[in-house]
Amino acid sequence: MVVVMKPGTKKEEVEALAQSFEQQGLSVGITNGVGCTILGLVGDTTAVDIDKLSILPNVERIMRVSEPYKKANRKFHPQDSVIQVGQAKIGGGSFGVIAGPCSVESEAQMIEVARDVQLSGACMLRGGAFKPRTSPYSFQGMGAPGLDLLLEAKAETGLPIVTEIMAPRYCELFEEKVDVVQVGARNMQNFDLLKEVGKMSKPVLLKRGLSSSYEEWIMSAEYIMSEGNENVILCERGVRTFETYTRNTLDVSAIPAIHRMSHLPVIVDPSHAAGMSWMVEPLALAAVAAGADGLIIEVHNDPPHAKCDGQQSLTPENFQALMGKVRTLVPMMGKVLV
Repeated sequence: MVVVMKPGTKKEEVEALAQSFEQQGLSVGITNGVGCTILGLVGDTTAVDIDKLSILPNVERIMRVSEPYKKANRKFHPQDSVIQVGQAKIGGGSFGVIAGPCSVESEAQMIEVARDVQLSGACMLRGGAFKPRTSPYSFQGMGAPGLDLLLEAKAETGLPIVTEIMAPRYCELFEEKVDVVQVGARNMQNFDLLKEVGKMSKPVLLKRGLSSSYEEWIMSAEYIMSEGNENVILCERGVRTFETYTRNTLDVSAIPAIHRMSHLPVIVDPSHAAGMSWMVEPLALAAVAAGADGLIIEVHNDPPHAKCDGQQSLTPENFQALMGKVRTLVPMMGKVLV
């Protein structure tokens, strides 16, 4: 349920009403919007008497929310959420580009790529220390030592680190060393993991599952937010369809659809969507034009010899060329490249 207060309602009056709802066993989120304040009620609201509530002098209107997600729902939070990581911002008109290799391979590789993507305009550095692979015989990542190499690249460039978590047992390690915790497509409905990252203080980048609906995706974000961590970035990375030409099919329509359904920022991963480096640029520009809040792109200094996903990685030179076009297009969409 959403309760919209009248403009000019005093803070004490809002808090008093919120307290009355809490006494009924409801959780209350307060959002201070432009010109009004909104109370989002989470829990069993069947006992709330809407008729009595509507005659209160400071209540503008009341809406029951039919969607199963509450905290991630735009009705609860009409303004776009802005996720800040260091000096970078994503959402609310701020457009950020995250770039780096699929996997951490060596100190020299990470520092070289970090320097290159920073010079081209990336605001965060990606790199997989733990890698979920379809085959158990494929490179699984360097593990914890890979996090230390990411930290060295961060010390060299100042770029915040984005990397994927695989299991709840790594939460303490990631809390200490990582700036943005990525939950990959294969773990989007790993609910035990979602609950644990929801208890962390770090922002979470949540990738859409390979065959997940919009509601299932947002409900996974709701799992994280229900544990107290409301700094969630949603990432569209392509879904599985009948088409076999590309690795996945990028769902560009997810960008405006999710923006209508949720206040959370939406970024796009064209690298995993296409699986081919030559398609990354057109898909990235399509995402910008559709209103995305950012991109996450794989960049490798030697793609033919990459240990993971070299075929979809841009060279630093190609990434620089793409960023030139992104820098031109982003302002046309009313956003600011950070």
